[in-house]
Amino acid sequence: MPRESSLLTHLLLLLPPLTLSLLHPPQPAPAHVPMLVPHTPTPLTRSRFSAQAQLDFTTHCNSSCFHRGEQDEQLTDKLAFETLYADGSRTLTTVDVEGEEEFDARLFAHPSPRRGPRGKPRHKRVRRQIYGADGRFNIQGDNFLLDYPFSTAVRISTGCTGVLVSQQHVLTAAHCVHDGKDYVKGARKLRVGFLIPPSINGTKADLTSAKKPLVRWVRVKRTRVPKGWIQGPQDVSMDFDYALLELRWPHRRPFMRLSVAPSSDDLAGKRIHFSGFDSDRPGELVYRFCPVEEESSDLIYQHCDARPGASGSGVYGRVWDNSLERWERKVIGIFSGHQWLEIDGENRDYNVAVRITPLKFAQICYWVHGNRLDCVQE
Repeated sequence: MPRESSLLTHLLLLLPPLTLSLLHPPQPAPAHVPMLVPHTPTPLTRSRFSAQAQLDFTTHCNSSCFHRGEQDEQLTDKLAFETLYADGSRTLTTVDVEGEEEFDARLFAHPSPRRGPRGKPRHKRVRRQIYGADGRFNIQGDNFLLDYPFSTAVRISTGCTGVLVSQQHVLTAAHCVHDGKDYVKGARKLRVGFLIPPSINGTKADLTSAKKPLVRWVRVKRTRVPKGWIQGPQDVSMDFDYALLELRWPHRRPFMRLSVAPSSDDLAGKRIHFSGFDSDRPGELVYRFCPVEEESSDLIYQHCDARPGASGSGVYGRVWDNSLERWERKVIGIFSGHQWLEIDGENRDYNVAVRITPLKFAQICYWVHGNRLDCVQE
């Protein structure tokens, strides 16, 4: 199947769904964001950097983990976090949570699986990350690669993708830098890559279309990973598969704001979008979108086509911003990988994103700002 042109992609993004202009925008209750109170960091031994990077991340889940809520035991322990510095040293920061008792119970309700099309029980599990016809679009050309929101996607030197969430911070998947037991070898000198279209590097205009973008690499100053991911030998869970990278110096590109993930019913078109560097299309930025299929307290289940390398992409949706009175693209999750979900005796396969819950928003916001008072409101 021939690849659609990037022009089609651009036009597709610029044209809002017609129904949005006809329907009254949703007015969901604002999410209550708790406050993380960090303790003094404790020095840890240096990392051995012995883990292998795992780009094709696949997990299995049954009804018990699907219905697990964010108020599980040892939650404050999971919200503690490690900080890895460029010199290889690391610290552990424990936290307290203020305002947790004020949470609206609706934020932690366990949505029932939607009764949409179901796959037949599979006796042999086959890796599926492309569902039917490939619905991905290659993003090409200066006007597209440097345009928002595509310009917020960056490469991670371990082989993953990340998304710019501030002038100096990149959000990505935890498994791109840590396997749950140790940091991956590539995390020792972790870098973030910014795409530079060929024409900006002096390439002649008539050759631009045949050239692939170059990458400008920037070193990472420090990396933060939640303790919920660093569990040692474990039954791997995607719930805390996210990490934040701080660059050595600020970039000049637009970034995408974070948001507590709303219900899919409160997303424009009930759709999510993300752009990443899929391994089967080397050197290309690949965009896709699709509807949300199912939701749990911590994960977003969908059938957006993706291949290894897309892990860590910023999953965004059009969220209604009451203060601006318009739909805004905001990061509501991080693309993690693939999961087999076994419920009611059936095996269903999905691509999965970690949703940004109020507690995760508070944690990531603190990592970005370094001041808990800046993270009370979304």
